[in-house]
Amino acid sequence: MGNPPEVADSTVDDRREYIKKRFPCIADCDMCGLCKVFHGKDAERAYEDYILGKRSFMEVSADYR
Repeated sequence: MGNPPEVADSTVDDRREYIKKRFPCIADCDMCGLCKVFHGKDAERAYEDYILGKRSFMEVSADYR
C-alpha cells in the first residue's frame, strides 16, 4: 500500500483515496472488524482530521491503538 501521503504534499482527494484503499469496506462487519476498531465509525469519518489536513495519519492512528 505504501506510505500515507503527507498532509503538506497532498490534496484532500489524495488523502481520502488513500484511506478508502487502505481501509476498504467489505460490507460484512462481522468478518472485517474495522468499524469496531474505529469505535463505530467508518474509516473516512475516523480519519476525517487527516483527510482534511488537520492532523497527520500517525496522529489520527494513535487515537485507535
